[in-house]
Amino acid sequence: MMTTLYLTRHGETKWNVEKRMQGWQDSPLTEKGRQDAMRLGKRLEAVELAAIYASTSGRALETAELVRGDRLIPIYQDERLREIQLGDWEGKTHDEIRQMDPVAFDYFWNAPHLYAPRRGERFCDVQQRALEAVRRIIERHEGETVLIVTHGVVLKTLVAAFKGMPLEQLWAPPYMYGTSVTIVEVNGGTFHVAVEGDVSHIEEVREV
Repeated sequence: MMTTLYLTRHGETKWNVEKRMQGWQDSPLTEKGRQDAMRLGKRLEAVELAAIYASTSGRALETAELVRGDRLIPIYQDERLREIQLGDWEGKTHDEIRQMDPVAFDYFWNAPHLYAPRRGERFCDVQQRALEAVRRIIERHEGETVLIVTHGVVLKTLVAAFKGMPLEQLWAPPYMYGTSVTIVEVNGGTFHVAVEGDVSHIEEVREV
């Protein structure tokens, strides 16, 4: 019995535009972020969703609510779907982090398997907790279709796990844009990534 997972990243936020790392901190959706979430809702109108699962971060919850619109679909929060915890980097711009922590910043983007912060999570930590959340969702919704609203790093670590890719290749294309669509078919414990990072419903794509 096949379970279908639709996975998306929250819509664009103020800090995304400012190139600030968010992690467990938060910033509001931009108008583009809100519009993209509503476009995703329209795209998924014909998909019969049994439930929506969202990270407990405000940006993910607002995205989930905008995607749902006036449909009667329950939204469940799961903190295991939160973004990577980034310690002292949260709220700082990429340039500020590059200056204060150049080696770790280089590892983060260019050697993710070696990234091991003094404060915060490693990518493998995020992958482990996110996979736990996904397995629980699959158990609860066998044979159904579910939407998961989460974050960029969480999405990349999950897709790496589904495809059997090492974390060394975490940032391999495609880029996970805000409200992009990834569809995963789950059958008998095997994961098939049918669609990855699709943004055909978004009018203007910005890498943030």
